Amino acid sequence: MKLLKRILGRATTLLLVVAAVGGGYGLHAFLTPPMPKSMHDHVESKKPEEIWTCAMHPQIKLPKPGLCPLCNMDLVLVETDDSGDSEITQFKPNPAAAALMQIETAVAEHRFVATEVRMVGTVDYDETRLASITAWVPGRLEELFVDYTGVTVNEGDHMVNLYSPDLLNAQDELRRAAKTVAGLSSNSPVVLKQTAQTTLDAARRKLKRWGLTKGQIAKAEQGDDPSDQVTIYAPIGGTVIERNGQEGMYVETGTLIYTIADLTSVWVNLHAYESDLPWLHYGQTVTFTTEAQPGKSIEGRIAFIDPVLNRDTRTVNVRVNVPNPDGALKPGMFVRAIVTAQVATHDRVMDPALAGKWISPMHPEIIRDKPGTCDICGMTLVKAESLGYVSAHDDEADQPLVIPASAPLITGTRALVYVEMPDTERPTYEPRHIELGPRAGDYYIVLNGLSEGDRVVTRGNFKIDSDLQIRGEPSMMNPQGALNNNAHDHAHPEGS
Repeated sequence: MKLLKRILGRATTLLLVVAAVGGGYGLHAFLTPPMPKSMHDHVESKKPEEIWTCAMHPQIKLPKPGLCPLCNMDLVLVETDDSGDSEITQFKPNPAAAALMQIETAVAEHRFVATEVRMVGTVDYDETRLASITAWVPGRLEELFVDYTGVTVNEGDHMVNLYSPDLLNAQDELRRAAKTVAGLSSNSPVVLKQTAQTTLDAARRKLKRWGLTKGQIAKAEQGDDPSDQVTIYAPIGGTVIERNGQEGMYVETGTLIYTIADLTSVWVNLHAYESDLPWLHYGQTVTFTTEAQPGKSIEGRIAFIDPVLNRDTRTVNVRVNVPNPDGALKPGMFVRAIVTAQVATHDRVMDPALAGKWISPMHPEIIRDKPGTCDICGMTLVKAESLGYVSAHDDEADQPLVIPASAPLITGTRALVYVEMPDTERPTYEPRHIELGPRAGDYYIVLNGLSEGDRVVTRGNFKIDSDLQIRGEPSMMNPQGALNNNAHDHAHPEGS
């Protein structure tokens, strides 16, 4: 046994010598003492290589700056977190990356911002200035003095001659009533006198309602030349827009013969989208143009906003009262309109011309400095504040907190902005979820999540968000961050 151990020991020694002679490296490796732990640490802690990627195509990873081969955007440096903290909630680009990202910021502030509401519509008749000519008594149309629509008439012009046998009976009643009153003496009973006078007055009113003039009624009362025809006159001046009768046609009481429209004032019916309704209020000035006069701006005031939404067009009808003394606006014309509103809080607007004023609730052109009644309809004037306007006192509470429209990143259910943190050695940006109100022109109203003075990113915010997505950290599309942050490997980039 001892002899066997001695032989094995010599064989082992011989193998080592052979290995040393034929492969010195293997022997060196075998005999080299282990590297101290501190040396391993030094090797592993060397600075990782830079990785440049594209904000739109994170699969692109290059060792130096340049342009993305897919979209030609500037590459962004993927910065490592030297602290080793995986719960990064801030973005701190180095100066080179910040220069390439071209980050710009703006301050959230309280202010009135202007927005333009654009609408289209058509010119229409002013329904309060329409008059109908109807048959006041059954009969036959003997003569029509207006042969076609579009004719301009003046108030008092004769329009129709109407034959009616009932006129003879009515005139005979008037004549007999007049004789009865004239035949009563001073000694007649008072009741008899009152009854006779009442009958006479009723006969006069009947003929007046049937269209007879005072002169015709006076002649009929005297019994001179009773007539079986009545002439109907134009009650207002304007344009004949409907002709429904024909000569020789028999008509009943109330049959429509003509319709007259006074076009010295017209309505402009506009169509507003739901999203624009917060900025539209009764009494606002509307500027519009027509196809006939594209370079001429015409103004009017909103007189009515329909309380019901049109289900087919998803719009609301907005009516504007417009003076038309020269008749340039013709019903049916197409118009393009703009309302410029100074947006305030709580869906109100700021209009210096109406602040602190009193307005007629039926005629928005009637504006006064103090309480009173409308010169047209006699209704009591109301305060402009009750119609959605801010008061004359300039209060910061009336000014909404706004940010530029390019600042928020909106997913449909959430809105996120990147806020520049103050008092940091280098620019630092922090994502913050906010609650937005409606958009007003180039601004968004902020309801919650920001304070006045906060500086938000308005340019480069999508690049910041893309970088955070690459890192697997909370971002616009992934508020919780990635579960496994393996978007890239700093030590072993692709292609190395």
